[in-house]
Amino acid sequence: MKFRNFKMVSYVVYGRGSFNQLDEILAPQRRKGLPMVFLVDHFFEGKPLVNRIPLRDNDVVIYVDVTYEPKTSYVDQLATGLKQEFGTVSGVIGIGGGSAMDLAKAVSLMINNPGSAADYQGWDLVKNPGVYKAGIPTLSGTGAEVSRTTVLTGPTRKLGMNSDFTPFDQIVLDPELTANAPVNQRFYTGMDCYIHCIESLEGTYLNEFSKSYGEKALQLCQKVFVEKDHWDEASDDMLMMASYAGGMSIAYSQVGVAHAVSYGLSYLLGTKHGIGNCIVMDQLEEYYPAGVKEFKYMVEKNKIDIPKGICKGLSDEQFDKMIDVSMGMKPLWENALGKDWEKIMTRDKLRRLYEKL
Repeated sequence: MKFRNFKMVSYVVYGRGSFNQLDEILAPQRRKGLPMVFLVDHFFEGKPLVNRIPLRDNDVVIYVDVTYEPKTSYVDQLATGLKQEFGTVSGVIGIGGGSAMDLAKAVSLMINNPGSAADYQGWDLVKNPGVYKAGIPTLSGTGAEVSRTTVLTGPTRKLGMNSDFTPFDQIVLDPELTANAPVNQRFYTGMDCYIHCIESLEGTYLNEFSKSYGEKALQLCQKVFVEKDHWDEASDDMLMMASYAGGMSIAYSQVGVAHAVSYGLSYLLGTKHGIGNCIVMDQLEEYYPAGVKEFKYMVEKNKIDIPKGICKGLSDEQFDKMIDVSMGMKPLWENALGKDWEKIMTRDKLRRLYEKL
């Protein structure tokens, strides 16, 4: 058995107000004449957070459109524009939810690697380290701040750039930044973490490394969404650490059925990752009975709407495309159902599952 030499984030700052140290954190990484590029979720355009970004000299703020999941074409457009204007940059800083952080990781890599981001969708295809990159989450749950992947929709598939060069060099975990998140959005990304944990803890890849982080992340999610009666600062603190631990839990294992199926939704319909996972999880009693029961309770308790009927009226061709994308996520299916997963999850069975969504 070959053990993976797992690359982790090199530096982590955690704490309320830690965003205020960003200038000091970035200072040693600055290269003369080359800008720091801040990729900021467009939600923050015109909001006070932007005025707190420590801009120096020719630094650049780019508001990234995260209405839909990041596309490889968007990564290429951003990276090419920066290379044409500056040659290279001091670093790329992602500020926002999982999509903004994934864009920052991908753009950092594409500044130092030739071709298109689509060429690197897969496992260990990236050849050169990117420029310095830092992630600052303003939503908690995706685990993008610690993962070795950057989830992208390409011309033919939705698949991450999974590599040892992908993780951030630095993350700043400041729970204050998540305080004003819209209620539904906060729930959907929080559930991304909860679902990570259920899939990791019930998967065939489970080991003590993943279990240690997964159990803690699950416990924190339950405190926030099951036990607490109102949202407060402690909720933001706990969910931010749940996201970190949840991301770590899948580092040495994998996610499962909900993620594998939701990849098809986001590829075809542009469904955002967190909400897509919730739509799928709602129908997975067969695979995660206890997790789905608790999930439904959390949905009801927190008065959240889970969209229904999103696959209504799709053509056979569209169903086939979603099934192709989903079936391509082999490690996820193997983690969920074992080595003989293809005998269990047939195309027909997956089609019937999509029809329920």
